[in-house]
Amino acid sequence: MPPAVTEATSPGEVFRSRPVAVVLLVAACAVVLEVTPALARFRLFGKRPSKEPVVAVAAVAPSSSVGESKLGLETTAPRAAPGAATLAPAEAAEAKQLEQAPPVPLLDPTGKALDGFFAALARTEQKQAGAITRIAHFGDSIIVSDYVSGTLRRKLQTTFGDAGHGFVLIANAWPAYFHNDVSRYATAGFNVSRIVGPYAADGLYGLGGVSFSTPPNVLSRVGTAESGDYGRNVSSFTLYYLEQPNGGSLELSIDGGSPSELSTAGAAISSKTHVVKVPDGSHQLSLQTKRGTSRLFGVVLEREGPGVVLDALGVQGARIRFMDKQDDQHWADQLKLRSPNLLVYEFGANESTDGFLYPMVDYHRTMRDVLEQGKRALPGSSCLVIGTMDRAAKVGDEIVSLRVMPDLLANQKQAALDAGCAFFDTWTAMGGARSMPRWVRKGLGQADMTHPTAVGAEIIGTWIYRALMQSYQSYGKSARPAE
Repeated sequence: MPPAVTEATSPGEVFRSRPVAVVLLVAACAVVLEVTPALARFRLFGKRPSKEPVVAVAAVAPSSSVGESKLGLETTAPRAAPGAATLAPAEAAEAKQLEQAPPVPLLDPTGKALDGFFAALARTEQKQAGAITRIAHFGDSIIVSDYVSGTLRRKLQTTFGDAGHGFVLIANAWPAYFHNDVSRYATAGFNVSRIVGPYAADGLYGLGGVSFSTPPNVLSRVGTAESGDYGRNVSSFTLYYLEQPNGGSLELSIDGGSPSELSTAGAAISSKTHVVKVPDGSHQLSLQTKRGTSRLFGVVLEREGPGVVLDALGVQGARIRFMDKQDDQHWADQLKLRSPNLLVYEFGANESTDGFLYPMVDYHRTMRDVLEQGKRALPGSSCLVIGTMDRAAKVGDEIVSLRVMPDLLANQKQAALDAGCAFFDTWTAMGGARSMPRWVRKGLGQADMTHPTAVGAEIIGTWIYRALMQSYQSYGKSARPAE
């Protein structure tokens, strides 16, 4: 006979009985599954209706993608910055008002995350001889087109002096690659490996995340801007390249003058630079490959200072974790050669595409690893994380922010603070959830509801500049000796 079941005689006994306990346990598990996005596929009662659209996730490239691709397009003359919006008078007035002050300050609980950068900026402001403050601004497609970074460069140079345009790639690694205030041209035919694929087998990509392998008779030119108020002068061109056994040779010339030959051959693989000095003014460097195959990364345009120089180092399709595809020692060598005083990281658009399919715990860990790599290579430098913009999509008749956005921002902020970096919360500054649709209606966001227009990028860049200046003023007060 089955065992007898004892009937509960009080409410307390009912809730302590085994059947009720089992029901409560199942219910608790169901609640956890229902409210945890990463566990959505395990939900017991079916998925809750979600207003987040299904977004295709970029798959990790297979190992067969190791190699190079040939650039089939020329790098042509400068063009107008993409995505510019013509604003109505009322919208233009509102955009101008938005620029006046950052809606949120920089977050830096220690008060010291930017001390290295501010110390360099103070020397530049005091106009000490040769005092150049260097900034390396890493990011995804926004930085590829010099959005936000271009505004930040111009505003800092207006305030502290123009020390040159900074780093540019040898050729356009993507059709959207564009830099303000510089002239560039390259023939087709360069072979590229990139941290977003195809991958270099040795993990050597240079400062910009792109390695150019050069056959003979390809040409690259880079020079000062031909018009406008910025980028009109340079006093040195610095070529970043890889010295290696059996490296090729190339010819360098200034303003069409007599060329000089540079060999990239060496006994061992090593990160190298070659500097060509010119009288401060308007100049153009031409690079013509001759014999063999060379590995080139980019060219830096600088002046003697004092002033600020900002390298816009964008990689289309990148996530911040992709920066760790670089060989660790090579990456440290590249950072030390450039020696920026501030490392800026601005990612998130592509991570929002991944959604919760890339677990947030892994996102936090890999992001922190990248930030700490930079700090180990440059212990005296500072770092700043710029949080991602809002991202939205149309679902039925409604436009909604992607559900991952709050979690993504929370992990960006926490990883920044864990690594000792400052943080700027762009998402909150824009207005938080559903702010991107409002930006699109105002002409500040593009129709893809992911990227800013030129006007929107100008606003964000101005916010970051003003937030930096607010913190810099506080640093100046604390750094002064007590009276």
